[in-house]
Amino acid sequence: MNSNPATTGFTVGGNVAATPGKVVFRDAVMELIQYAPATATLGAEPVLIVPAWIMKYYILDLSSANSLILWLVSQGRTVFLISWRNPGAELHDTSLEDYRLLGIMAAIDAVRAICGDAKIHATGYCLGGTLLSIAAATMARDGDDRLASLSLFAAQTDFTEVGELQLFMTEDQLDVLSDITQAQGYLDSAQLGGILQMPGSNDLVWNGAIRDYLLGEHDASGDLLAWNADGPRLPPRMHIEYLRHLFLHNDLAEGRFRVAGRRLTLHDLDLPMFVVGTERDQVARWRSVFKLHLLNDGELTFVLTSGGHNAGIVSEPGRENRHFRIRVRRAGARTLTPDEWERVTAPRAGSWWLAWSLWLDEHSSGPPGDPPPMGAPGFPPICDAPGPYVLEA
Repeated sequence: MNSNPATTGFTVGGNVAATPGKVVFRDAVMELIQYAPATATLGAEPVLIVPAWIMKYYILDLSSANSLILWLVSQGRTVFLISWRNPGAELHDTSLEDYRLLGIMAAIDAVRAICGDAKIHATGYCLGGTLLSIAAATMARDGDDRLASLSLFAAQTDFTEVGELQLFMTEDQLDVLSDITQAQGYLDSAQLGGILQMPGSNDLVWNGAIRDYLLGEHDASGDLLAWNADGPRLPPRMHIEYLRHLFLHNDLAEGRFRVAGRRLTLHDLDLPMFVVGTERDQVARWRSVFKLHLLNDGELTFVLTSGGHNAGIVSEPGRENRHFRIRVRRAGARTLTPDEWERVTAPRAGSWWLAWSLWLDEHSSGPPGDPPPMGAPGFPPICDAPGPYVLEA
């Protein structure tokens, strides 16, 4: 891991990214981890988690006290997770469609091979949620009914309210970024960090600099800081496609986004949805995340939780000073504006993880049963989790 002092004492596969499991599939862009069961019986349907490719997956598997993965397994769930590869120049021409096919769709095929006919609770975080929305809408368009539900954490599907970064993102700027990344073969973590820090410069840059250099108040070491220092790279083609078609032109929300030459609409999604926004998110602002209400009139449970883009999602039960709001919009019901929603939805103390677990129970088709095998014919266990992809520097 990075030599930054904040990372001292943390080892991937040791005391972070340490939930027991096996890598059961690997291709050019991802490894699929199946986590070992921790209870005698497991929920009827597996959970497949799709993290963002702009972060290493173990933001969701930090120390044992605040690992969402470990907590889900302890709740009696079969959990699979995509660990994206840290690409070098050899993957410079990898597209957003490659990430859908070789990432999400390949993972769905593997999960179904291992778990049989059970439908999948598909879960996406940040850009992983955006890509999962595209994959789920494509499946709906094409009559593929292998998903049981869709959960999205701090994930945008409409990009009209993205904050200050929109001021800097133009076609000319994309052309410059494309030239830079094509020349070196990838977008590195330092360049990506600069892009992501723009929309929240006060919170992400200047406040930290003032505390550190002027006041001498250094950030304490912690697993979240260690993870933050362990940044990945991105293939330039995929990232430019994302910025141009989703961020800049908002093609997904406005019905212009195409998969396999045909347009998608999120209105086709016919799944119960659990959508989480965070109060202080400067990357995926909660009012932007909320706009999925306007793109689909099905059942949608929306949660607004305390914290920001990362700490609001890593919000384990028992942590002090945490709260969240939750409200269900039934299929076909009137959609509230964000301000109306916030005004009539009272905050609750505690972690939204518990509410999500209950929601998964409510949207599962049967009682718990025996755990599935670790791997299956065609998808044998390759190695222990976390696997080599997340270790690539």
